[in-house]
Amino acid sequence: MTEQEKIDAGILFFPGDPKLVAVKCRTHKLNQDFNRLYEDQVEEREAVIKKILGSIGEGTRFQGPIRFHYGVHTHVGAHCFFNFNITIQDDAQVYIGDHCDFGPNVTIVTPIHPMLADERVGITLPTGETRRLCYAKPVRIGNNCWFGANAVILPGVTIGDNCVIGSGSVVTRDVPPDSFVAGNPARLIRKLTEQDSLYYKPEVWGDITIPKPEE
Repeated sequence: MTEQEKIDAGILFFPGDPKLVAVKCRTHKLNQDFNRLYEDQVEEREAVIKKILGSIGEGTRFQGPIRFHYGVHTHVGAHCFFNFNITIQDDAQVYIGDHCDFGPNVTIVTPIHPMLADERVGITLPTGETRRLCYAKPVRIGNNCWFGANAVILPGVTIGDNCVIGSGSVVTRDVPPDSFVAGNPARLIRKLTEQDSLYYKPEVWGDITIPKPEE
């Protein structure tokens, strides 16, 4: 198996493999290219981000700066917004649905390193060679999710549609649809319901009228 195939299979792989390193170096350079551009250089930014990502939907925007590891392993839907300092360490695949919003400093990680120090230093292969190895688990995010500032999504997590992830949360396990989770580790605060509508907060309306949610 190639090292990329090992990543996809969820088994130990060698991050120092020359082919993987080449992908990462290309993406890291493109990160810097994007981050050097001004916010109003819209077309130039779009051209760079399309080179970085595996796929991207219409109307998705990155405030920048951005930090992708492989880039090509990340797939983003339409009409998403990423605020300052998004970091996606996409050794494994990362799937993000449509209409998702990310606050500042959100981090998504997929690689998992050995817990024991000796194994982090190196693992001996059948050939007798010793290498630093890790494995990775994909992250899947549904549609219409909102991530508060400094949220961290850990390897292997799946987040359902219409979820809110509170600021500073560390999400270690799957989140069912229509949920509000927060904390470290994140826990279910409650299911989101009609009562969470802005309709029930007229004090913040100003000159806007919010219609009552459909029952």
